Amino acid sequence: MTLAEVLRPAGYATMACGKWHVNKPGPIERGFDEFYGFVQGYGVNSWDSQMMIRLPQGRPQRSYAAGEFYATTAITDHALDFISTARQQRKPWLLYLAYQAPHFPLQAPARNVDSYIATYERGWDVLRAERLERMKKLGLAPANQPLPPRSPIDNVEAAKRIGSMTGDGCNPPWDSLDAKRRADLVRRMAAYAAMVEVMDANIGRLVASLREQGELDNTLILFLSDNGACAEWESFGFDLDPQKFRNSRPGQGIDVNTLAATNALHEGAALAAMGNAETLFSYGSAWANLCNTPLRLYKHFTHEGGIRTPMVVHWPAGIAGKGEWRQHVVHIMDIMATCVEAAAAKYPGAFAGHDILPMRGRSLLPAFRNEPEKPRTLVFEHEDNVAIREGNWKLVAQKALTRDGLQGDAQWELYNLADDPFEQHNVAAEKPELVARLSRKFLEEARRTNVLPKP
Repeated sequence: MTLAEVLRPAGYATMACGKWHVNKPGPIERGFDEFYGFVQGYGVNSWDSQMMIRLPQGRPQRSYAAGEFYATTAITDHALDFISTARQQRKPWLLYLAYQAPHFPLQAPARNVDSYIATYERGWDVLRAERLERMKKLGLAPANQPLPPRSPIDNVEAAKRIGSMTGDGCNPPWDSLDAKRRADLVRRMAAYAAMVEVMDANIGRLVASLREQGELDNTLILFLSDNGACAEWESFGFDLDPQKFRNSRPGQGIDVNTLAATNALHEGAALAAMGNAETLFSYGSAWANLCNTPLRLYKHFTHEGGIRTPMVVHWPAGIAGKGEWRQHVVHIMDIMATCVEAAAAKYPGAFAGHDILPMRGRSLLPAFRNEPEKPRTLVFEHEDNVAIREGNWKLVAQKALTRDGLQGDAQWELYNLADDPFEQHNVAAEKPELVARLSRKFLEEARRTNVLPKP
């Protein structure tokens, strides 16, 4: 069930804005009263209003003058409108706000992009080291944690095709690149940072509205990313042709496979134009390595760089602490249980005439109170990359699944995350019995949840 399907019977107005990306049935059929965004695809041209749709059709929708539309701002505009309607109805409300930013294609206003050029001209090596030192000062990394080596290039074949392959198979040293390549890469990362800045400003608009209405303290806000930084597919990044996505149907975003995409080296006027409506690009694996500092690997993988993301929670009426860091291990499935408890809603045993499974997540309210966490086991699989975490022990492998089970030569890695949170010291060879037990447990859960056998 969706959050909307559970909270609407409890009297909540239910709204969603931005990226749907779970295909059909759409948001209205899955319990949301209002929707604005795109229902197909992983991203949009942020300057193209035609990729957005208002649902149910015929409901009020904002219009934008030529050159005025920008996806992040428009998504926020409609979110504010939906909240205003819920206030008029005197209903509590649920807002699922899934920004396109900063997913590729990377696009942002030029003034925002330009403001980050000097920062990223310093290169990923210097910035990785600085970020780790800041994390140490904040208590987010052990004081004695060395900077991990540069991560491997995500896709070797793409790197060979584009010409970015390195001798050791890892992202290249910044200083090994020529000036033209560095200038292009700087603009890519600056556009990413600019998208985050604009998103942050728009979240500020929502917070300001809640504050003005006296609602901020009693609104539970959960802000998180759904995965680690995206490395697709090698260190130079890819480019798509905007002409192929003109005149989209309303709600139809960009949904092409990018593995075969080419890379363009932007120079002169083309360099200055990066981030506008005529450019659709990603930033590549080396900048993703920076964004994930000091975690290992990236999105797609089940190493920490793919599955470990921060979450910011704000709820003064429900959380006594302020500006505190909780180290509880939580999972995205915990959000359902948290909202059910916070809203005094009920998760049903049946839905649409069918019995359904109970919630597997746990409420985060005890974590908000900083109560000791209870032991749990979490299991992960994405694109045949697999992992199981039991307490502080994590077993993880890349491309390890067959149709019915594990590859015979699956290369398990074992880490004690209490001592090695960034997965630098594989101890699988030292603890074969633990590897065997956890791998059996992974298979049991994979079969229980229908990950295996594959369709």
